[in-house]
Amino acid sequence: MSRSLFLFDDATARDWLPFTLTRPAGELRFGTMTLRARAERMLDTACAGHLAAPHLAGYDEPWAPPVVSLDRVDDDADVVFLSARAVPAWQTHELGPGAHLIAVDGSVCGWFAPAGTERPDQAFLDDPGNAPDLPVRELPGRVLHRIWEVMAGSAEQVARDIAAMNPGPSRLSPPVGVDTMGRNLLVRAPGAVVEPGVVLDLTRGPIWLEDGAAVRAFTRLAGPAHVAAGSTILGGSVDAVSIGPQCRVRGEVEESVFLGYANKAHDGFLGHAIVGMWANLGAFTTNSDLKNNYGTVRVWTPAGPEDTRSIKVGCFIGDHVKTAIGTTLNTGTVIGPGANVFGARTGVVVPPFAWGADQVHRLDRFVDTARRVMARREIAMSDGQQTMLEAAWHHARDRGWTG
Repeated sequence: MSRSLFLFDDATARDWLPFTLTRPAGELRFGTMTLRARAERMLDTACAGHLAAPHLAGYDEPWAPPVVSLDRVDDDADVVFLSARAVPAWQTHELGPGAHLIAVDGSVCGWFAPAGTERPDQAFLDDPGNAPDLPVRELPGRVLHRIWEVMAGSAEQVARDIAAMNPGPSRLSPPVGVDTMGRNLLVRAPGAVVEPGVVLDLTRGPIWLEDGAAVRAFTRLAGPAHVAAGSTILGGSVDAVSIGPQCRVRGEVEESVFLGYANKAHDGFLGHAIVGMWANLGAFTTNSDLKNNYGTVRVWTPAGPEDTRSIKVGCFIGDHVKTAIGTTLNTGTVIGPGANVFGARTGVVVPPFAWGADQVHRLDRFVDTARRVMARREIAMSDGQQTMLEAAWHHARDRGWTG
C-alpha cells in the first residue's frame, strides 16, 4: 500500500515570520536541504503536501509540493503527519505497523496513521501536545523552536549532512591555482567551477559545491559550507554558509542561509542572517550581528520581542525584499516579505510590503515586480502563486503588520 507524507505548520511554525507569511515552514533550508526534503529522505516517503496557514493556499513553486487542507488527505492510504519543525537524524526511520505518535527529542511532533485509522484533527496540528492516547515511537533528531535556530544551527547541520552523504575521501581535487587549507572533506561535483585564485578553507568544516555551482577568483570560502546548483560566489570572504540554488553572493558573509534565487551581488557585510527567496540586496547593504554592549539580541516575533539568548544574531530578510544601496540594518532586524527598504526607515522591524519609510507597497505593483524578477530566472509566476502572494498582502494588512 502506498504511503504519503504531509508536513504541518503548527502554531509555533506559523509564527516563524517573516518567512511563513509567504511559504510553509517546511520549505526553509536547514543545513544542505529544506526541512521538507530532509523529512522525505529520512522517512523514505515523498511529501504530498503542506498543511499550513489558510492564506498560503495556492502556494505553488515548481520544486515543492502544494499547500493543501486537511480534508484533502486520502483516508485510503498510510499517511505520515510530521511537524515541519522536526529534524530527524541521519538514518532511515521505520514507522508502523500500527498507528502511533512520533516523537523527536522527547516532543511529540507527528502521527503515523495507517489506512482506515483515525487521523489527527486541527487541534493536534496546531499543537501536537494535544495528542490522543496512542503508542509513541521516538526518533533521534531535534526539533526547532524559533526561527533564529534555523540560522544558528545550520552550519553544524551542513557538516553533518556532508559527512552522511559523502563518506570517504574528497571527491575531485581542486583545479590548478586553487589553494586548500585543512583536512575536512571537499566535495566538488564534476560540473562545479572553481577559478584560479580561490582559497578553500577546510580547517573548521567540509565544503560541498554542487553541480553548476561556481566560485570566482578572489574568494575565500570556509567550511562548513554548501553551495547549491546554479549559485555563484562572486568574491570576498564567505564563511559557514548554506546557499540555496540560483543565488549570487559577494562580499563578507558569515554563518548565513540563503533560501535560493536571491542576489547579494555586491560588497557589504551579511552575518548570522537568513535571506528569503527572490530577495535583492543593494550594493553595500550591511547588517550588524553584534551589539555594542555584547549583550544578547532580542528579536521581534508576533507575540512580542523575544530574547534569543545569543550575542550573534543578524537579520531575517523575507521573500521578495529589496534594499537600496548603502542600506544598514540593526542587530536582530526583521524585514517582512515584499518590503522595499530605502529612505529614512530605522528600527529593527520593517513591516511586510513596506515601501520606503512610511508607505505600503501597492499590491498590483508588487505583484508585477515579483513576476518580472522571477521571469529573469526563467520561473513563471503561476496563478496559484499570485493568489497566495495577494492573500499574504491582505493577511499582513488585516493583522496590522503593514504599519
